[in-house]
Amino acid sequence: MKKMLLVLVALFTLSVSVQAVEDRPITVDQLPQKAQQFIKKYFADKQVALAKMETDFLSKSYDVIFTNGDKVEFDNKGEWKNVDCEHTSVPQGIAPSAIQSYVSKNYPNAKIKQIEKDRKDYDVELTNGWDIKFDKRFRVIELDH
Repeated sequence: MKKMLLVLVALFTLSVSVQAVEDRPITVDQLPQKAQQFIKKYFADKQVALAKMETDFLSKSYDVIFTNGDKVEFDNKGEWKNVDCEHTSVPQGIAPSAIQSYVSKNYPNAKIKQIEKDRKDYDVELTNGWDIKFDKRFRVIELDH
């Protein structure tokens, strides 16, 4: 009986892990409405190379990659989680104004090339190599070069 239970648990675990992550290409109009509006507002002049939906066991997320290499990741509601503009800079208006002001004041020759947000903080990467982490009140909590 113990062997049978162990086999069933192993099979269940295997089936869950096989189904855990699935990437599926989609069209831009299949993105959540909020994500579509974000793209139209900040990346209207960019051409989409790939849009995909990532489904794991409990959630969905969306990735959009543009032909110039810029990338945006959205959560299941269409809120941006990560904007990566490796060869350009993050469009004005995406970074909260307090973060933009801090960067302009302290690093006037640098631009934001990546910004990532989660429930606790914002992580910003600048073109001059600095990584800055801000808390939700936009206070600097970590600097790395």
